[in-house]
Amino acid sequence: MKLVSYLQNGDVKLGAIVQQQLYSLQAVNEQLPNDIIGFLQQGVQVRLETEKKLLSMAATHSLPSPVKDYSLLAPVPRPNSCRDGYAFRQHVETARRNRGVDMIKEFDEYPIFYFTNHNAVQGPGPIYCMPDHFQQLDFELEIAIVIGKEGKNIKAKDADNYIAGFTIMNDLSARKLQMEEMLLNLGPAKGKDFSTVIGPWLVTPDELENFLVAPKEGHVGNNYNLAMKCWVNDKLVSTGNVSEMDWTFAEIIERCSYGVNLYPGDVIGSGTVGTGCFLELNGTGKLNDPNYKAQWLQPNDIVKMQIDGLGILENTIHAEATDWSILSLKKVLK
Repeated sequence: MKLVSYLQNGDVKLGAIVQQQLYSLQAVNEQLPNDIIGFLQQGVQVRLETEKKLLSMAATHSLPSPVKDYSLLAPVPRPNSCRDGYAFRQHVETARRNRGVDMIKEFDEYPIFYFTNHNAVQGPGPIYCMPDHFQQLDFELEIAIVIGKEGKNIKAKDADNYIAGFTIMNDLSARKLQMEEMLLNLGPAKGKDFSTVIGPWLVTPDELENFLVAPKEGHVGNNYNLAMKCWVNDKLVSTGNVSEMDWTFAEIIERCSYGVNLYPGDVIGSGTVGTGCFLELNGTGKLNDPNYKAQWLQPNDIVKMQIDGLGILENTIHAEATDWSILSLKKVLK
């Protein structure tokens, strides 16, 4: 099942996509909650019953509407929390090499994550950025999961059962803000908290069973052979595969849930796939050619991401009509 949150007459609705047709879940069962977190809280059995009835309706062409006729939001428009992991060794290793530093051994010891701003999660469509965000504005090509049931101290061997579905994530990053802040060994903060994009829909795990592959040696949990791509203004800039994740989502969930509860609607990203951002690509380009011209996102750029089985997430970057800058507030040291 592909779950979507969408706007209808100014109200947020919950629906599902079957063969590019959108079905309101309340048309399937008027007793269902009209928000995705409420729906996930109903449990797996309700989701399975809803999917069965939905497929029956689709077979009779009952009450569909073309998905293109609706404005899609993030599948979870206001998640309880949003974490982002660091699962792809290739990205970490290459980015560190480009900065002239050794690979950090702790990467292979345990998965890590950071919290980003769950109130700044957005879906397909326009993204508005402040002037300082355009100081080295970057995309990050990722896959994300949404938690489907409450749990605490979840073991990796059980953790895949807590995943309600998968979606594409673009962890937009303002690199100048990020790099300045992290000199103080805290963050990322303002370099990351303005927009995290997910969508276009949430795909339940059963739809990806044919893509299952073994995890990397020494790791536990499901992994998937899903090609990942990103275009900027129709130019292909990044390719990778979900199967390249070193740390699985099961292992990331195990760490995230240690001593704390995870709840239906929590979002957890994978971290950037290898080649999945301009920071890495620019560093590699400069290393190979001193005259390489760095590229960053600009106003009116169109960023399109695709992951097999998960659809296409497209956004247009816009500049806010302001000259307000927090970079200009830095104290001048004497």
